Amino acid sequence: MQVVKYVFQPHGDKRGQLIALEEFKDIPFKIKRVYYMYDTAEGVVRGHHAHKKLEQILVCIHGSCKIRLNNGVEEKIVPLEKPYEGLYVANNMWREMFDFSKDAVLLVFASELYDANDYIRDYDEFLDFITNEGGDKH
Repeated sequence: MQVVKYVFQPHGDKRGQLIALEEFKDIPFKIKRVYYMYDTAEGVVRGHHAHKKLEQILVCIHGSCKIRLNNGVEEKIVPLEKPYEGLYVANNMWREMFDFSKDAVLLVFASELYDANDYIRDYDEFLDFITNEGGDKH
């Protein structure tokens, strides 16, 4: 499994830093939805799902967290600790977000609008989907 981390170009001076992100330039897809998570309680694990079509870039813009990725064959844990790094999460990839610092803010850029039918929330169904539906094993 290949894990793709993007390093975004900060622009700044003594006043501070700014990062601008554009679809198809910094984000490898058309951005259709943006959301963020914050005030995540200690010990909480978010995610526990995969998507059939949706792709994401995850950026921990404040604090830190870890992302567990699983493509049905192998698993990797990726720390997100820098506000200028983004993790690409392909469709057909099981994901779990955990180990949030108290001050963590996880920003997500999504390639699709919310669609409950795009979610695979059961791990065994995920394995069946990627095996039988021709899922992309990134």
